[in-house]
Amino acid sequence: MLTHKELKSRALERNDVKAEYDRLDEEFSFLDEFLKARTAEGLSQAEVAERMGTTQSAVARMESGRGKHSPSLATLRKYAHALGYRINLRLIKEKKNAKALGRTNR
Repeated sequence: MLTHKELKSRALERNDVKAEYDRLDEEFSFLDEFLKARTAEGLSQAEVAERMGTTQSAVARMESGRGKHSPSLATLRKYAHALGYRINLRLIKEKKNAKALGRTNR
């Protein structure tokens, strides 16, 4: 039987899987920051939910990243605030040129 690490390695050898994995990496890294912060604060999902004024299942859906909809910035702020944090959102220039991104000069 393959270990998780071996299975992941094999899957990432496929170009289509690797492309999707890379596309989702930023989102999962962001969610991972929330999970690490909650763990560092020693809070359960239920405790965070109570502080946010929502349900534990809503927090679980948000943390899983598998919901039908991505959480709004307002919801992410509520979650961060419930942990005693704030969000620092920034734009980072991609290394692709403007033509590759579909922009034209006007």
